[in-house]
Amino acid sequence: MTTLKIGDKAPNFKAKDQDGNIISLNDYKGKKLVLFFYPKASTPGCTVEACNLRDNYKRFQSLGYDILGVSADSEKRQSNFKNKYDFPYPLLADEDKTVINAFKVWGPKKFMGREYDGIHRTTFVIDENGAIEDVITKVKTKEHTSQILK
Repeated sequence: MTTLKIGDKAPNFKAKDQDGNIISLNDYKGKKLVLFFYPKASTPGCTVEACNLRDNYKRFQSLGYDILGVSADSEKRQSNFKNKYDFPYPLLADEDKTVINAFKVWGPKKFMGREYDGIHRTTFVIDENGAIEDVITKVKTKEHTSQILK
């Protein structure tokens, strides 16, 4: 689980999005950013979470937030996910886990009695100056917007 906490400076990052564009934290200077990490594109929980953010995207924008999704999926898989569900925000294809490790969301998980390493579903709300404003570790996929904009 992440050791980053409210008030910490968000780690700077650079990674490719679903179209091969390089995106960095610096691109969001002066803006608020919802950075959400999810285990795998096109899986049921991740789809529900990403669609909840999509359905409330205009609300986020009206409050000055940008949204950025991150998983270890390939550019192609992220592109298919984004296009299938018409997400208005980019998805980072962090295959080498640079961003995932910087935010410390990779680690041991349990699912159906099996232990394995994977991405812990975690969302960071980052303010205009790059400081972490909130860390959500117990993400409710169906109500994620209300968790962020509480």
